[in-house]
Amino acid sequence: MKINGVPIDDTFAEAFSMHMNRTLITAYQEDWARITAQETTGFATSIIMSPAEAGIEFVLPPEETPDHRPGVRVIFATAKKEALEQQLIARIGQCVLTSPTASAYDATPNPEDHYPIGRQLAKFGDGYQVKKGPIDERVLWLVPRMSGTFVIQEQFGRLKGVAGGNIISFCRDLTSGMTSGRAAVQAIEKVEGAYTPFPGGLVGSGSKPSSKYKGLVASTNERYCPTIRARIPDTEVPLSSEFVVEIVINGLTEEAVGRAMATAIREICSHDGVMKITAGNFGGRLGKYQIHLHDVLSK
Repeated sequence: MKINGVPIDDTFAEAFSMHMNRTLITAYQEDWARITAQETTGFATSIIMSPAEAGIEFVLPPEETPDHRPGVRVIFATAKKEALEQQLIARIGQCVLTSPTASAYDATPNPEDHYPIGRQLAKFGDGYQVKKGPIDERVLWLVPRMSGTFVIQEQFGRLKGVAGGNIISFCRDLTSGMTSGRAAVQAIEKVEGAYTPFPGGLVGSGSKPSSKYKGLVASTNERYCPTIRARIPDTEVPLSSEFVVEIVINGLTEEAVGRAMATAIREICSHDGVMKITAGNFGGRLGKYQIHLHDVLSK
């Protein structure tokens, strides 16, 4: 299969389950909601060393949010169920409650269970907090703070989502790699239910789940490194490629991850300097989901 002359490998991305929550952050202006969302999803790239995998999922106009203000939805993912509750308390408490004008609402579709995040964080009000609702089926806590009232929903949901969807593009040089990659991340942000947890959505250090050094659970995936291509017998890097970039995609469902992967591939292939696109997998050893590139592109 080729798109605009770019070969698409007949392979699959190997993905796995994680516990996820989707939260809506609103603020007085969209740019401030986005700044708050970026702070809230910081240090959350890979579960290898980060306490969560998080990122911006979707931007909502005022007419689609509970308080009729601009909103940015984010998704948090953790390997363990109890860790998700801890991450929600820490991230919303330290990054949304502290952000002037920002509020937080649960936006998890069809949750399997709930955590009383709002009730716990409302204690910051030191007895001056007020419980309201249900208002449009939401129970809310109103917490006084210097910049006005912090509004937070009482319950935040949890579901089992899909993490580790990915595409890898082999590009001619830095300019073609970063230009096409950043455009693909922008396109993914228009796909509801999916997000990219790495810096700016791009991965510059794709890894394998092993190492020659004791105690390390991951190390550089040498087969995708242009600078040592000549030393690696089974290198994947074409001779014409000097820059390889990966986009890791997580989502609330396997279908959302697949749609985001297809969207990213089509966007990347519309740019000059792209040599080939593939996906990372480890033969089924890493996760139970196999998201085939040709399948998602045929839908």
